[in-house]
Amino acid sequence: MANLLKTVVTGCSCPFRSSWGSCKVLPGKKDFLRTFHTHQALWCKAPVKPGIPYKQLTVGVPKEIFQNEKRVALSPAGVQALVKQGFNVVVESGAGEASKFSDDHYRAAGAQIQGVKEVLASDLVVKVRAPMLNPTLGVHEADLLKTSATLISFIYPAQNPDLLNKLSKRKTTVLAMDQVPRVTIAQGYDALSSMANIAGYKAVVLAANHFGRFFTGQITAAGKVPPAKILIVGGGVAGLASAGAAKSMGAIVRGFDTRAAALEQFKSLGAEPLEVDLKESGEGQGGYAKEMSKEFIEAEMKLFAQQCKEVDILISTALIPGKKAPVLFNKEMIESMKEGSVVVDLAAEAGGNFETTKPGELYVHKGVTHIGYTDLPSRMATQASTLYSNNITKLLKAISPDKDNFYFEVKDDFDFGTMGHVIRGTVVMKDGEVIFPAPTPKNIPQGAPVKQKTVAELEAEKAATITPFRKTMTSASVYTAGLTGILGLGLAAPNLAFSQMVTTFGLAGIVGYHTVWGVTPALHSPLMSVTNAISGLTAVGGLVLMGGHLYPSTTSQGLAALATFISSVNIAGGFLVTQRMLDMFKRPTDPPEYNYLYLLPAGTFVGGYLAALYSGYNIEQIMYLGSGLCCVGALAGLSTQGTARLGNALGMIGVAGGLAATLGGLKPCPELLAQMSGAMALGGTIGLTIAKRIQISDLPQLVAAFHSLVGLAAVLTCVAEYIVEYPHFATDAAANLTKIVAYLGTYIGGVTFSGSLIAYGKLQGILKSAPLLLPGRHLLNAGLLAASVGGIIPFMVDPSFTTGITCLGSVSALSAVMGVTLTAAIGGADMPVVITVLNSYSGWALCAEGFLLNNNLLTIVGALIGSSGAILSYIMCVAMNRSLANVILGGYGTTSTAGGKPMEISGTHTEINLDNAIDMIREANSIIITPGKKSRPNNP
Repeated sequence: MANLLKTVVTGCSCPFRSSWGSCKVLPGKKDFLRTFHTHQALWCKAPVKPGIPYKQLTVGVPKEIFQNEKRVALSPAGVQALVKQGFNVVVESGAGEASKFSDDHYRAAGAQIQGVKEVLASDLVVKVRAPMLNPTLGVHEADLLKTSATLISFIYPAQNPDLLNKLSKRKTTVLAMDQVPRVTIAQGYDALSSMANIAGYKAVVLAANHFGRFFTGQITAAGKVPPAKILIVGGGVAGLASAGAAKSMGAIVRGFDTRAAALEQFKSLGAEPLEVDLKESGEGQGGYAKEMSKEFIEAEMKLFAQQCKEVDILISTALIPGKKAPVLFNKEMIESMKEGSVVVDLAAEAGGNFETTKPGELYVHKGVTHIGYTDLPSRMATQASTLYSNNITKLLKAISPDKDNFYFEVKDDFDFGTMGHVIRGTVVMKDGEVIFPAPTPKNIPQGAPVKQKTVAELEAEKAATITPFRKTMTSASVYTAGLTGILGLGLAAPNLAFSQMVTTFGLAGIVGYHTVWGVTPALHSPLMSVTNAISGLTAVGGLVLMGGHLYPSTTSQGLAALATFISSVNIAGGFLVTQRMLDMFKRPTDPPEYNYLYLLPAGTFVGGYLAALYSGYNIEQIMYLGSGLCCVGALAGLSTQGTARLGNALGMIGVAGGLAATLGGLKPCPELLAQMSGAMALGGTIGLTIAKRIQISDLPQLVAAFHSLVGLAAVLTCVAEYIVEYPHFATDAAANLTKIVAYLGTYIGGVTFSGSLIAYGKLQGILKSAPLLLPGRHLLNAGLLAASVGGIIPFMVDPSFTTGITCLGSVSALSAVMGVTLTAAIGGADMPVVITVLNSYSGWALCAEGFLLNNNLLTIVGALIGSSGAILSYIMCVAMNRSLANVILGGYGTTSTAGGKPMEISGTHTEINLDNAIDMIREANSIIITPGKKSRPNNP
């Protein structure tokens, strides 16, 4: 049996303690590995995890003994989190009393209450202040630590070498919370920022308490009180917290920092950023500003001296790591301040930024109240302890993500911004060996060096600055050019009707421009849908050109009937799609809706017109005005949730009124009316059927599919109008204008038709979502555009019908191909923007029809849709931080499409379980959900 056991042990691949004797420790810098010895086993079924089980570790939370320190390292919530992770937690009796956490709270969270010696003898000790001499016991706290224990606390190793020597004798591993690198991944454990945030807020509260006036301005019957003026020096966490608090209280806030990024942060909070004339970058390492040049400091002092005479409250936060705080305000500056002013020195613990500061004291010097407290976070002990506790618990989870064992590895070789960077920067002592400071990480992102500008360069910049005269002259020139262009249009107008149509077009375009600026992002899709439905008024152009009796008798009449049919599909289906989209926002608790009551204004509008028509009145132009106003209301209504359903109803009323007025103005014979009604009824039925049966998740792409019908209808109408008007070109003074508008309408309609189909295919999954980057696609698109523009020359010069129809057919084909090449080169994620752009195109196509047919309704609605669609496209591009040209041209000029290696995405991620996810959701201020392809259900 002994031989059998010997054989088993010898053949086992697990690393037993007997094999550790062969390990050698290399001198100098090396990787440090935290190991925890486990019991020997006689068999190995799986590799042994490094570290020690959480259940075998005890976390101790002693009471802070530093003078006036009220904080505690762990709150009851933090204890509960560690107990849940598996740790045993012991808390010194009374440790949380000053922070309003009783011993009963800790017991309820799962901790045991013990004495100071038992707590400090724990495996892992967490503190706020660095260990110090305990006056009650007469023993230093470091001497009470267990050998080879781990300590987490504020340490400040550069200032406390004697403390490091004491901890080294105890073979302690020390994690300094003040040394957590200020990188993105470590924001959750950055205790310095947490405490600075509290200090900044408390500074404003204390200043308000000692200031003799309101922060905000007051106008009362007794007189006017000006708002307080506050200068905050230092745009770090504390300074920004002060700026936010002071601004929210109504004060006039000014901020100064040597770093451009910090000044931008001040500006974003509503504060006025202050700068000196000398340009010099103050960006330093670790989130701090660097020491500035002598010339910069002189300019800085001049600025401060001026500000001291103006402001009421000064808050300064400037610190230099490992050094005494710089003195930014001398005695003369302070004495120049108004009596009753207040200065708050958040750098008092490091010596202070004010020459007159007395660290730890509150006093008045020459009428100026000085607040030099060094324990501002401790004065909000409950909040400060809660945040600090969160920092510690998150740090422990981050450095040791294993579910069962506590283990972390300290490496000298690490990349910037990674977890290895956080661990190596935080650990200042490993098993008694001082390893502070940490080596420089690899792959540090380098910003472009800022060259200090000379006085001559600054003077040249001032000279190049646009003078008020030049600025006003530029503005005047722009308006002069615009008004000259309007005069030119008047002189070139072939008749009075054209001038009136241009007036209508301009005013409607301005209205559309201002209608959708405030649209709610969630309503972008419904707004696109309702504008698409309204653009189905291309049916008006088809109705005007329809002829024959029960059936079309000519080619132009057939094209017009087809345009009316497909436009009706778009109208009926578009409004139903909009309604279904809006229904998605409806909650079970919402009050009932009575949208059917909008049949009353609709019936009054249409029925009243029919009654007037029967009585012999011709009020079609007024009907067009009413329909146009309803369409304006539709766009404005879809801008907010509260009026969205009203907007959809107004859109339907506007379209119905426009169609009724068109039929009334035409006065068709019964047979032709039957043809018109049949085309619209059949198209509307098909549109309603498709919109009703489509799945909810497919509604956005259905908008694109319907939109293609608008483009096709515009092409058919323009070609039909050319055929109808051709016999009159020889005698018509507006013949050239008609031909130009017909050509442009055909081109825009062709691009809209094919582009919308490609957008539908990509959104529906019929086509690949990835951009189709054809070789030389920009040259191809340029060639197609040149051919399309060039085609207008023979179209205008040659009066023959054959040439004209050939040119219209050619531009239809070229524009359709261009719509494909442009849209296919755009990724599926950008398709919503493409749809809004195509929506805008359809508006301009409607305008073309309006000019062709001299129809005010088409011109008004077209200008509304064209301008509002363009603005909506711009809004969506701004939201994506993209330019419209970048989206439409498929990323023209970007490195990602230049044939080189695409950008590699690198970084770290943390996997969590359900319990951790719940905790994070509870603590989060905001949650961002980014679904991928796998997140979307197949059958929503």
